Amino acid sequence: MIRKVLFILLFFPVMAFAQINTDRVMTIARNALYFEDYVLSIQYFNQVISAKPYLYEPYFFRGIAKLNLDDFQGSEHDCTEAINRNPFVVACYQVRGLARIRQQNYDGAISDYEKALEYEPENVGLWHNMALCKMHKEDYDSAQEDLEKLKNLAPRHTAAYLMSADVSLRQKDTLRAERNIDKALEIDPYDGDVWSAKAILHLQQSKYKDAETDLNKAIHLASKNANNYINRALARYHQNNLRGAMSDYDLALEIDPSNFLGHYNRGLLRAQVGDDNRAIEDFNFVIEMEPDNMMAIFNRGVLLDQTGDYKGAIKDFSTVIDEYPNFLTGYHYRAAARRKIGDVKGADADEFKLLQAQIDRQNGVNNKKTADTSGDKTRKKSDKNMNNYRKIVVADNANDEQRYKSEYRGKVQDRNVKVELQPMYALTYYEKTSDVKRTINYYRGIDDLNHDSLFHNRLIITNREAPLTEKQVSEHFASVDEYTLLLTKEPDNAKLRFLRGMDFYLTQDFPSAVEDFTRAILADDLFFPAYFNRALVRYKQLEYKKNEARMSREAGATVVLSDEVKAVDYEMVKNDLNKVIELAPDFAFAYYNRGNIYSQLSDYHAAIADYDKALSLNPNFAEAYYNRGLTLIFLGNNKQGIADLSKAGELGLFSAYNIIKRFSDVK
Repeated sequence: MIRKVLFILLFFPVMAFAQINTDRVMTIARNALYFEDYVLSIQYFNQVISAKPYLYEPYFFRGIAKLNLDDFQGSEHDCTEAINRNPFVVACYQVRGLARIRQQNYDGAISDYEKALEYEPENVGLWHNMALCKMHKEDYDSAQEDLEKLKNLAPRHTAAYLMSADVSLRQKDTLRAERNIDKALEIDPYDGDVWSAKAILHLQQSKYKDAETDLNKAIHLASKNANNYINRALARYHQNNLRGAMSDYDLALEIDPSNFLGHYNRGLLRAQVGDDNRAIEDFNFVIEMEPDNMMAIFNRGVLLDQTGDYKGAIKDFSTVIDEYPNFLTGYHYRAAARRKIGDVKGADADEFKLLQAQIDRQNGVNNKKTADTSGDKTRKKSDKNMNNYRKIVVADNANDEQRYKSEYRGKVQDRNVKVELQPMYALTYYEKTSDVKRTINYYRGIDDLNHDSLFHNRLIITNREAPLTEKQVSEHFASVDEYTLLLTKEPDNAKLRFLRGMDFYLTQDFPSAVEDFTRAILADDLFFPAYFNRALVRYKQLEYKKNEARMSREAGATVVLSDEVKAVDYEMVKNDLNKVIELAPDFAFAYYNRGNIYSQLSDYHAAIADYDKALSLNPNFAEAYYNRGLTLIFLGNNKQGIADLSKAGELGLFSAYNIIKRFSDVK
């Protein structure tokens, strides 16, 4: 989600460090930041700050890492330290402004943007963010003034018209909002955000069919925006298309696994169609996110009761009743559950409470309204009326929460929607979890290593690598020291070299990892895992270098010839994979990775041949179907490519359906 904007921020001149070690640590730290290993990058930036506390760069980049870890106060502090050391770097004010926004310090953020605009008065992102801050402050007139300046500065900046439409809606000026959205569509009818904005307007007008049509176009153009699926699910729900809504929540959660609305509403819909156990999973997730969410706890209690976990249900009902002692539905459900476990006394007490409430209503005592009688099928997230527990949740302000949450310019994430291959496979110890795709990749040769007494951590074959936690960072730094000591006694032990190389790889020290994998190969030229991971590390080094050179050009810097990445640079990667295939001809992941390299080099026919071989070895290889499908589309064979993508989706890669929509006609 991140790399383009990150490199814009990363490309600032780094001073030539007197100590080569400091220079090396800074490079490793920025590399870790680029690959979104934020905890690890902070450890390296700490070392640079300790050695040279007068530099602004390590504070600035550490501030970016903290921002991504939601440590907004820490990010603000680091950016302040960077500004104290060099007050002329616009990006420092930009990132500090973002950190202040996340703390709802809009005045502080505006102050940062005003200062940055003194140095770059034509910076579109700064004007954009400042207008958003004023919108959050409900200073709508001033926000519109800034947006008019932004339109004059960048007349084709569609986001300015969308934001102006949003402000107009908040001012109850629907006609002006429509004019702004229409103008944005006139400028760029291929901007998914514009269609999303039009859909939100139609949702607010209860034009659900029109909203769904708009969102189909938005998804066609911006398939990795989870909020588009959340909103389309809402439009479909209002048209009683529950299965379609549930499918959209699945897709949204594949993109954004922590999306509150996705989990809560999918849980409600799963409960409605009788998928109780998976509904419980969704509410478990919501409750983990918000332990005091009483509606989620009550819904889970109802589901636990239906699945026979009466004690768990009673516990949930009691939690809600303790918080809302006048919530009579809670007593009704708890009484029934208590009877099921033979707690007659407890059930009688609950039923007496219900009877007493009924008598009170008849006598006009405590007869205030508690139930919702509006007939609405949805409720706002801030609604605490427990009688609305079965209603679909919408954000308190759809525009604010769903569209602008990630709209601030300069946030270190890549918002450009790309049609790109599934990532390379690696041998590692850590893997990101997926609610949808839970395949365990097996290969006999790797399993044999996992039973070797030297391998304390289990090797995993995955293309969903997880960043390290702070504890894991410490463990792998310590592990490097341990293996270094062992290698003084056995310098030619290939497995020890490989294991230390793994530690270097996981801590983003790629040059040291390549060196150890190479030494492992020299010690045992039949040890294919060393070739496999050396190919991966070399590939990552090239990708980092290529993106750095590209972003340097965009920043106006001169890129020397040695910084350019050429096709010949990928030969070493290919050669390593060729050797893996020679040594382990049934290792499907080597063919898959080599197919990715061929596709990267636009040798699509060779790539397809490798994906074919990978699929012949593993007919359920979802990523190989996905990448072969994309490669076929690159060759113009959309029909066969879509068939492969469909198979990938069937095997659990739901993002394949996004690509199918992009390369199919939108109905």
